[in-house]
Amino acid sequence: MSLMISNSWERRFRPASRYLRSSNRRANFAMALISLLLLLVATGTAFPFNSHYIVVAKDGSGDFKTITEAISSLPMFNYQRVVIYIKNGVYDEKIRVSQDYVTLRGESRDSTIIEYNQLRTDWIAHEDTIGPAVVNIHADDIVLENLTVRNTQPKVGPHAFAVYDRGTRTVFVNCNLLSKGGDTVSPWAYKTGMYYFSNCKFEGAVDCVCPRGWCFVRNSKFYELKKGSTAIWHAGGYNINQKFVIVNSTFNGVKGFHLGRHHYEAQFYLLGCTFSRNMADTPIYRVTYKDSTKDRPFNWGERDYYYDCRRNGGNYRWFADNLSSAAGSPSPSTITPEWTFDKKWNPESTREPRIIKYEIHGDYVLFFFKEPITVIGAPVLVSRDGKNLQYASGAGSDTLRFVSKSGGITTSDLRGLVLTGGGQLFGTTAEVHQLNVNLNLHI
Repeated sequence: MSLMISNSWERRFRPASRYLRSSNRRANFAMALISLLLLLVATGTAFPFNSHYIVVAKDGSGDFKTITEAISSLPMFNYQRVVIYIKNGVYDEKIRVSQDYVTLRGESRDSTIIEYNQLRTDWIAHEDTIGPAVVNIHADDIVLENLTVRNTQPKVGPHAFAVYDRGTRTVFVNCNLLSKGGDTVSPWAYKTGMYYFSNCKFEGAVDCVCPRGWCFVRNSKFYELKKGSTAIWHAGGYNINQKFVIVNSTFNGVKGFHLGRHHYEAQFYLLGCTFSRNMADTPIYRVTYKDSTKDRPFNWGERDYYYDCRRNGGNYRWFADNLSSAAGSPSPSTITPEWTFDKKWNPESTREPRIIKYEIHGDYVLFFFKEPITVIGAPVLVSRDGKNLQYASGAGSDTLRFVSKSGGITTSDLRGLVLTGGGQLFGTTAEVHQLNVNLNLHI
């Protein structure tokens, strides 16, 4: 492992170092510091937060043995994308992600398992700082991919979260999200929450997948474990455009399961979905109470839209095509993740981050982007004319500074830039694909 003593590390020792007046004392202090660094290396705790790629392995072959330790190694304010790669194994722990821009990536979907036994009522009675779910997300731009999250409490029905999410722009790809209880997947940032799922399996009881805000699901499987309970639920009362969109997915469960319901204002779009014969003949419905003072506001009316959906064993009339009756009469091709999130986020984007403008200041240049950029290593940009521009600062922001050590920079020095030096530059926002920076300036 390569070690660098940072300015922040020096500051930690500054109070002690001011007492070291003699050269001998300075030498003794240096030797003590080196000994400490060697000890940290030997114990595997030497500055893991400086890494963009952290490995978790139960057998000790990685940087950490638990996911909790890996997350705890990150700085409180994390500005760049960090991948925590989790090797196969059953990790009996519940975790809290409070730092932005974290990817939890499993070695294999069915063999990388995060599990914990947690009833919501038990957590309420004995609250801890981690949260009520197996995976608790309190940060933005988080990605979970290629793993299983399972709440192992054994009862069918009571609230038992697999995922509880209060962040925004969360991506779930190729995941199993499982519980026998209700509210299995609960993304609940009701003002700004934007959640994307692709190729996932959901299993649970009452309101198995129950997002607030904006949510898009593609190519996924829902399984409802409790008769008379609903597979999906939505709350979209904060903004009339909030919606829950499900595309090309399947619904199955015990005989007599219901499709969906809502307590608050809600908006459902289901396109190309297949329902099993076990689904009851019950449309998505609003929950009301005998005591009407408990009812939630309902000013926008029932908004449930379907296109090309079918049920094995015969269709029900209530999910006949009616997409044209939705606001703006969207076509099926219009209903994309970017449309779902009101063009505020496109998690399926394939557009590389581009330099939107630049400023030359003598021997350095500032490049501006529309999103924060992650910088790995020590990137060097080489122009068509052979000018070298070395990365200087700006990682994790939307502005990067590159410096020339061979004199002033001109506009012609920015033509035909190519990334060298073994470094990387890519977008930090949560997306399905890692998108490297496009350095092509039309000069």
